[in-house]
Amino acid sequence: MRAIFGICGIFVATAAGADPAPLPFTYAMFEASVPHVDLPACPVDLAGAARFCRVALFNDAFHVFVFSEAGDQPLIGFQDYDADLMAGLFD
Repeated sequence: MRAIFGICGIFVATAAGADPAPLPFTYAMFEASVPHVDLPACPVDLAGAARFCRVALFNDAFHVFVFSEAGDQPLIGFQDYDADLMAGLFD
């Protein structure tokens, strides 16, 4: 009987020390935590069916986040663009 408890203890210790399963980053989480602007359309290289994009500016770069429209709207991709690409647009 003690051997069974010992084996169970090993399994519990292994499970407790294991890395937790990753959680999806949903649009609701993003909306509440990241200052951003809604894009009317995704950039051409990120465009696709049943997705939408948001953009945030950090550290001299534009960061475009792509979310699925399905389910909890998980993050499905992102792309960074150097802010220098915007030079001349606001002159």
